[in-house]
Amino acid sequence: MPPGIILPSYVGRRAPEPYRGEDVQSPEVIERMREAGRLAHLALEEVQPMIAPGVTTDAIDAVIHDFICDHGGYPSPLGYRGYPKSCCTSVNEVICHGIPDLRPLEDGDLLKVDVTVFKDGVHGDNCMTFGVGELDQASTDLMNRTREALERAIKAVQPGRQLNVIGRVIESYASRFGYGVVRDYTGHGVHTAFHSGLIILHYDQPGVDTVIAEGMTFTIEPMITLGDYRSHVLKDGWTVVTNDGSRCAQWEQTIVVGPDGAEVLTAP
Repeated sequence: MPPGIILPSYVGRRAPEPYRGEDVQSPEVIERMREAGRLAHLALEEVQPMIAPGVTTDAIDAVIHDFICDHGGYPSPLGYRGYPKSCCTSVNEVICHGIPDLRPLEDGDLLKVDVTVFKDGVHGDNCMTFGVGELDQASTDLMNRTREALERAIKAVQPGRQLNVIGRVIESYASRFGYGVVRDYTGHGVHTAFHSGLIILHYDQPGVDTVIAEGMTFTIEPMITLGDYRSHVLKDGWTVVTNDGSRCAQWEQTIVVGPDGAEVLTAP
C-alpha cells in the first residue's frame, strides 16, 4: 500500500465494528461519497478494455488495486473479514464474492466485477457484468435485463415509499423472463460503514416496511439467474455459486435518496 493511504478501521480485524448510526447521512458525508463513488466507477471503466479471453481475473484485480491506490483511495474488500483481494470477480455460475485467481477467462464467459472504494472515510460500491469475447444470446439477454432491472428499481426510489418497492419492481421484471432472483445476498446501507445493517431486498417482501427517507444512502445490486436462485458457498468461504450451475448477472450502484428520487453516486 502506498504511503499516505488511509485504511478502513476493519483492516487487520476479524470483523468490523457494528454500525450504530443513522441510515440518513449528512450533506458532508454524501459529498465525500460522490468522490468515492466516482473513483469506484472509474476503476471499472479502467479494466473494461482489458476484459478478453486469456486474461486472468488476478490481472484485473491488480489493475483495479493500482488504479484506486494511485488516486488516493483504498480498495474496500481488501482485508474485509479476511477477504484476500481488492475486488470480486465472479464468473458464470458464481453469483458473487468470487476471488480473483490465475484462471484465464474464456470466450463466452459472463464476468461480474464488483469494486468498492474507501476514500476520505466513506465507501462507494458498484458492480458491472461483462461479456468475454463472443457471448451467447441467453447470457447477453440476462446481462442486459439485469441492468434494466437495476435501472427500474432506481427510478422507483422516492422519499415516503417503503423499501419493499425496490424488490417488487426487480422481481416483477425478472419474472417476465422466467429468471431467478437471488435472495440470500442483498443490497445494503453504505457510507462511513461498508455494510451498515440496512438491508435492500431484490425480491418482493411486503413485510419490509421501512420508509425511504431523504438522505439515505444504500446499494441496489440485483443478482439474477438463468435458472434457480438458490445457492451455496464453496470451501474457500467466499465464492457463492448457483446450486443448479446456471449463470448469474449482477449490476450495482450506490445511491442517495434526494427530494425527487435517487441520485447515483457511483457515476463518472
